Amino acid sequence: MKLTKLLERLDYEIINGSEDVEITEVVNDSRKACEGSLFICVRGAVADGHTFVPAVVSQGAKAVVVEEEVQVPAGVTVIKVSDSRYAMAVISAAYFGYPADSLRVIGITGTKGKTTTTYMVKSILENAGYKVGLIGTIETVIGDEVIPSENTTPESFTVQQYFRKMLDAGCDCAVMEASSQGFKLHRTAGFTFDIGIFTNIEPDHIGPNEHADFEEYLQCKSQLLRQCRVGIVNADDEHLEAMIKGHTCKLETFGFAKDADLRAANAHLISKPGYLGVAYQVEGLMEFPVEIDVPGKFSIYNSLTAIAICRHFNVSENDIVQALKQAKVKGRIEMIKVSDDFTLMIDYAHNAMSLESLLTTLREYNPHRLVCLFGCGGNRSKLRRYEMGEVSGRLADLTVITSDNPRDEEPQAIIDDIKIGIQKTDGKFVEIADRKEAIAYVIHNGEPGDIIVLAGKGHEDYQEIRGRKYPMDERKLIRDILEGK
Repeated sequence: MKLTKLLERLDYEIINGSEDVEITEVVNDSRKACEGSLFICVRGAVADGHTFVPAVVSQGAKAVVVEEEVQVPAGVTVIKVSDSRYAMAVISAAYFGYPADSLRVIGITGTKGKTTTTYMVKSILENAGYKVGLIGTIETVIGDEVIPSENTTPESFTVQQYFRKMLDAGCDCAVMEASSQGFKLHRTAGFTFDIGIFTNIEPDHIGPNEHADFEEYLQCKSQLLRQCRVGIVNADDEHLEAMIKGHTCKLETFGFAKDADLRAANAHLISKPGYLGVAYQVEGLMEFPVEIDVPGKFSIYNSLTAIAICRHFNVSENDIVQALKQAKVKGRIEMIKVSDDFTLMIDYAHNAMSLESLLTTLREYNPHRLVCLFGCGGNRSKLRRYEMGEVSGRLADLTVITSDNPRDEEPQAIIDDIKIGIQKTDGKFVEIADRKEAIAYVIHNGEPGDIIVLAGKGHEDYQEIRGRKYPMDERKLIRDILEGK
């Protein structure tokens, strides 16, 4: 592909060489540079791509994209841009033939609900006959191909590569989680979302390696509403006005608010042995009853969001109702049948806000006891441990403190931090460092009417210890426990 074609939607300056060169590959990993390649110098958390220019040139790179001047031989083209990450997104889109121009792309952003909503949307649209690709926290799904995810929103080159594969696989639309980091690092640049969804926002992902403060976090998420044609937003969120400020899209609203375009009314809980659900009436732009096999008010928000999206695809009410009954997400309030007497579920809640939301929701079902098993990740903020301990101590009848991903820390040290938070409450707790033993404890000691939550791991099927990931899937642990292994 000609370099001029790759640069056609980008503002740039030629510092050295010519645009009229043929490019064989686009890379930002110096190890993948080859004869005729274009190397994009990206500044990362660990390394700066500019320092690898001599190496990639020696490997045959014909051109480099830079933010600063570099020394190259006379025959190498140097393209200077203001932001190489943004440039990578635009160049990647061109390299793969602008696949998003031929897909209907749905982007979902928010602190909570992104993952569940993407699966609900996929389920509804597929039930209506669409072929849907998915990019998210758990996995990327392209036809029959399932690719485990490392980031909620992959690098821009990978996003465009996935879009191209979706088109080639016959997909007509794509639904993806759009994270705040994805916007901050321009992973979602280079195309326009057909529909952008804002679920909610609360302080989260704030720290030295993520966002400087809540204002930056909100600003990054609000970028979606300046990069989509139709924006669908939560009318009930307290930060709504700040989120929509400067939007360039057509706006629609959903929620419980009386003036929301799509509303949930007459919501009520449904509880049976081993089953928790919720039902409500959709009002406004559509009118029909809904029942879903996932508990809680946030499940109403997630499903209502999915309905608001799928309305734009002319999906029938019957298709929506059927699909919502079938939609299941691994590790998101995933109920595992272990007893006729009590309910056990796995959930990804791994910070104080998500744990409080989950436990508050489950409290509404009036369990005999609410039992919460969780740990906290190593090499992460101690504040998160204190807060999660305090939340569980306040809302659960029994907390079982165990290990999560200890990484480079000692599991007991993390448990001791959690105890600092839980001891601010009157909550009862036990500590069992080995997660399998802890799970066995709650199963063997479950009482009729209990709701037991295994929190924190969710879809993860590993435990990270001192730089290595060891297989550990809670579903398999539960099977082993029930089989007496």
